[in-house]
Amino acid sequence: MTTIALLGGTGKTGRRVLDRALAQGHHVQALVRDPAKVTSSSDHLTVIRGDVLDPAPVAATVAGADVVLSLFGQGKGSPRTLQTDGTRHVVQAMQAAGVQRVVTLSGGGLHDDGDRPGPADKIIRFLLKTLSGHVLADAEGHLAVLRDSGLDWTVVRGPRLTEAPGTGTYRVGQVGVGTGTQISRDDLADFVLTQVDDRTFIHRMPFVSA
Repeated sequence: MTTIALLGGTGKTGRRVLDRALAQGHHVQALVRDPAKVTSSSDHLTVIRGDVLDPAPVAATVAGADVVLSLFGQGKGSPRTLQTDGTRHVVQAMQAAGVQRVVTLSGGGLHDDGDRPGPADKIIRFLLKTLSGHVLADAEGHLAVLRDSGLDWTVVRGPRLTEAPGTGTYRVGQVGVGTGTQISRDDLADFVLTQVDDRTFIHRMPFVSA
């Protein structure tokens, strides 16, 4: 099966991706700051202690992988350029190891040319820029790093994330184009895992919603 380098595997969505990847028989090399937060157990799981802002453990996580799922992002107390700087280390490690495929996570506030935001979408983006402008700036910074990388990248974007049980169905499109304003973390994790093999969205930013 596929060997996945997973960064952000102890987050609310990342944990779900990790569990699903192992259940599907993939080998996972997970970089985590605190191994005690890893609740999964499998012979196919390798836990590497470290931080995305430290190039050495990032390189160790990426080495030997077929695909990178980079799911870390801004949290309370995070450095303001965490996703940008961490993504730069991920890209450098991938280029050194000869790994081509990377999937990251972001929100609908990250604009794509195919978006057609409605009134609610515009309000959300306005509030994000006003109240958490550095989060959006960091997301835009990480996208710039990916675009300059020469890698086969996909940025999966989601709306408001819920803890509701997954339905197993979701819509994939652009902001305001046949999509909704929320999705369960379960369903988002399901879609992220499809991108391990699916090449439909290379160099694209699909927006996934219920």
